[in-house]
Amino acid sequence: MFALVLIAVVAGALAQRLAGLGFGLLVSPVLVVLLGPFDGVMIINLCGAASSLLILSRVWRHVSWRRYLGLAASALTGVVPGAWLASHAPEAPLEVCIGALLILGLLASQRLNRSDWRVSGPVPMVSLGFTSGLMNAAAGVGGPAITAYAIVTRWEQKSFGATLQPYFVTTGLSSLLSKYLFSGGHLPALEGWHWLGILAAMVLGIVAGDLLSGRVRPGVVRRIVVAIAYAGAVSTMAKGVVEMALG
Repeated sequence: MFALVLIAVVAGALAQRLAGLGFGLLVSPVLVVLLGPFDGVMIINLCGAASSLLILSRVWRHVSWRRYLGLAASALTGVVPGAWLASHAPEAPLEVCIGALLILGLLASQRLNRSDWRVSGPVPMVSLGFTSGLMNAAAGVGGPAITAYAIVTRWEQKSFGATLQPYFVTTGLSSLLSKYLFSGGHLPALEGWHWLGILAAMVLGIVAGDLLSGRVRPGVVRRIVVAIAYAGAVSTMAKGVVEMALG
């Protein structure tokens, strides 16, 4: 089971390095199914923040700090209710909600990607930033809402991918801290060597992404990530439905 966790982390870190996002989309369904929705998403929050921090040094000069500040402030208002939900909801319904949120987020971002609709100003930043923070804390998947923001504002890919890294550091760590406080100090029950293995898997994925950067188009990576995310979301929902039916 832990080998599957490590494979998912390598794939998520690789996608994050090549496309700017994808860690939560790839890893969330796997860890939720294997470790449960609360522990799984806590690990995703921590690992997502860590992988983005490792990538940040490589893309620092392309970060739009003005947009980062606006999106991060908006997301933090969504992190608190998302963390409360993750800490208090029963496990099986939470799995169903995580799968449904992931599917809805993916569908919305894909729909917008085929649209010529364009907006600007604080409203899309605040609303989609809030949604991203809520989904990141509750399900570990803040990427679709921020992708939707990038699409409707026609944000250039290089700046968008770079700015996501400090953004995911902020939302990941704030989600982790909020859930730790709401749950009364609960932490995933992993051994020290488990954490070392996860860290090594993240570094391996990022290094592989460095080697492939420039050789693989980010659009190709995003399509692969979305396809895998859909499959994972369906499996997560199915697990929750079965548990609700049996229990």
